[in-house]
Amino acid sequence: MDNALMIGLSRQLTLRREMEITANNIANANTPGFHVETLLMRSQNADTARAQDGPQQLQYVDAWGVGRDFREGPLDFTGRPLDVALEGDGFFQIEGADGEALYTRDGRFRLDSEGRLSSADGAPVLDDLGAPILIEAALGEVMITEDGALVQNNAEIARLGVYRFDDLALLEKSGNGRYAAGEAQADIAADATVRQGYVETSNVQPILELTRMIETMRAYESVSRFLSQGEEANRKAIERLGRA
Repeated sequence: MDNALMIGLSRQLTLRREMEITANNIANANTPGFHVETLLMRSQNADTARAQDGPQQLQYVDAWGVGRDFREGPLDFTGRPLDVALEGDGFFQIEGADGEALYTRDGRFRLDSEGRLSSADGAPVLDDLGAPILIEAALGEVMITEDGALVQNNAEIARLGVYRFDDLALLEKSGNGRYAAGEAQADIAADATVRQGYVETSNVQPILELTRMIETMRAYESVSRFLSQGEEANRKAIERLGRA
């Protein structure tokens, strides 16, 4: 395959993946606790097509991962007593479908039919000991302190499990704004502050993402023109050789 065509196709593949990530960021601009993502790229050496002269290696573009910006998003006041947000580093711990611990910044909690504190889609919220949190609604309103204690009738009934990680790059995305710890070590986030009645919104900046989308589209079109020009040049060269 022609070297220029190989380089152009590698670039188009990364641009397509970049467009998918940007579109996903825009789609989640209003998703609580969502963290903006960026495609990580690097140059990669590869042998050229066989030739008698010219360079022996070329530089291709390779997409090797996705980076996430874990900076805190703006806090939105809701006034709902079971909505909570975190200021500072940390994640709430919830129980996944397979019983594994998952971590999220989405604090839109509620009570399920069994009196368990649950996420918006019904996953149990875990306390600082890794157990589900049970609340008896008949005992009155629940107050949540800045250190994550749930207080009812002036008595602490549970404490939210809030954890931090030294290496956020080791977290594994599991969908719905949640992460599995993977090889990362979870520690109690002693410095995190819990805000009752607030929800952390997405840290996506839509204008920046729309601008990035336009730039990606223009880059893709530019590479397409480059490939078309290369194909046309090859066609003319073959025609000249055929007439020779």
